[in-house]
Amino acid sequence: MQTPILHALSSHLETLPPQERRLGEYILKSPASVIHLGITELAYTCGISPSTVTRFCKTFHFKGFPDFKMKLAGELAHQPSQTQYQDVIAGNDLHKIVQAMEANHLASITDTTRLLDMNELRRAVDALCKAGRIDLYGVATSSIIAQDFYQKLVRIGKHATAFADSHMQITSASSLGSGDVAFAVSYGGETPETIDALRCAKDSGALTISLTQYGSNTLASLADISLFSSSLEEGMRRGDMASRIAQLHVIDILFTGMVSMEFEHFIPKLETSYQNVQIYRKQREGNSHA
Repeated sequence: MQTPILHALSSHLETLPPQERRLGEYILKSPASVIHLGITELAYTCGISPSTVTRFCKTFHFKGFPDFKMKLAGELAHQPSQTQYQDVIAGNDLHKIVQAMEANHLASITDTTRLLDMNELRRAVDALCKAGRIDLYGVATSSIIAQDFYQKLVRIGKHATAFADSHMQITSASSLGSGDVAFAVSYGGETPETIDALRCAKDSGALTISLTQYGSNTLASLADISLFSSSLEEGMRRGDMASRIAQLHVIDILFTGMVSMEFEHFIPKLETSYQNVQIYRKQREGNSHA
């Protein structure tokens, strides 16, 4: 099974310019040898220029060749999930379905964790903590991820919005400004409505964060901070399942990171929201029995 980096490269190979495609083909053929080469040696081996190598790395959201080489070496040192993502099978035994879902979700979380860029993650947590207002964008399945993050942020007193309607996303994005954050979720990174909303927020002066599958995509390229989830699943319905778990994994990390960073500020708000829910729920139950 390919690592997340090699899978993303393989998936986007045909879209690359000829010289970058030549480099990609060499990396896919001999990934272990790449980590022992300098940029000049690799460029010479592939018959391209060092600047092409740098451009190739930035296409896949690396800071440069040293960053690419370090992360590829890390993936090769830790073998990817041995269990293949499993698709929906007609008439499958329920016991096997339970095992398949467990394997898919565990693999998705593990693969996503290996993709996390700690510097980008820290920047995202810091920006979210400091944000005066947070807009959350996503449609279809990604809207569910945005709504999950919304209910978490509201519990700690952050001013957040998560409109499912694409027109309202643009309307809300138009009123953002410096000091605000727009957070957009799209597994493929090519959802037009989500791209439009994030672009509008960026034009309005907000800092932008994306959460997409790993690899080259429009939304990640547009964002100031790009976060990625696993892109290894394929098939009829596995994407919506495994990608949702992977993205929720990232959301939980961000939320926990925010609370940890400003513990004394957020924990009282979290506790107050919990206590108020308990108080008013008990009052309603008491009234229903009266």
